[in-house]
Amino acid sequence: MKRALALYAVAAYAFLHLPLLVLAAFSFNRSRFMRWEGFSLEWYQAAFSNPQLMEGASNSLLIAAIATILSTAIGVLGAYGLWRRRSRFLSASLYLSLLTPEIVTGVSLLVFFQWIFRVLDIRLGMHTVILAHVAFSIAYVVVVILARLQTMDATLLEAALDLGASPSEAFRRVILPVLGPAVAAASLLAFTVSFDDYVITSMVAGVDSETLPMAIYAIARRGSSPVLNAISTLIVAGLGFLTLASERLRRR
Repeated sequence: MKRALALYAVAAYAFLHLPLLVLAAFSFNRSRFMRWEGFSLEWYQAAFSNPQLMEGASNSLLIAAIATILSTAIGVLGAYGLWRRRSRFLSASLYLSLLTPEIVTGVSLLVFFQWIFRVLDIRLGMHTVILAHVAFSIAYVVVVILARLQTMDATLLEAALDLGASPSEAFRRVILPVLGPAVAAASLLAFTVSFDDYVITSMVAGVDSETLPMAIYAIARRGSSPVLNAISTLIVAGLGFLTLASERLRRR
């Protein structure tokens, strides 16, 4: 049984990661086709010299950074409020945004923005993308922070209040230091999901807010290109590192 489980695990990981390894290997291939002709960094140089990809990357980094800061601040306070209230209904309803298909979330946000901006006479752009990313990133932050709060000794907060600290002082001096690793993990997770989102972003973005996933899809529609292998390898490596770092911090 142990050997069968080990073989099953190897097969599952191979199914998940073997295509990524093939993609990474051919990103160093000199040939434009699926035929190995020698090691080369040509496609990485082409990716960094592509203005569409570089503009998309800068937009993605800016959007992800702002969305991470806002969603982390809101999510930490939201998780603390849920923990203090101890409402199972509110905690369970939090997962609704995680289970809702992205296309449904994107359509609902687009309709909401169009309804609001019809009155304010504002068009889609970078601001709508940031607001949309904050909206779906908050749930990830709350889940991580709430999991850490549920393992924390609640008597620490009660002791701080008994010793004369105000609720805000107790939160700032007692709760936040305990939540430090979880806040860092939640921030990395929020940055990751914001940076690589395509479906929701494509529906609420304006003409001046094309992100890196949108640029990659636009290039892929014109045909397969080894440049996509290079930029995709960089994305997988970077986001993979952030995901592993987030998981390590979450367990501290």
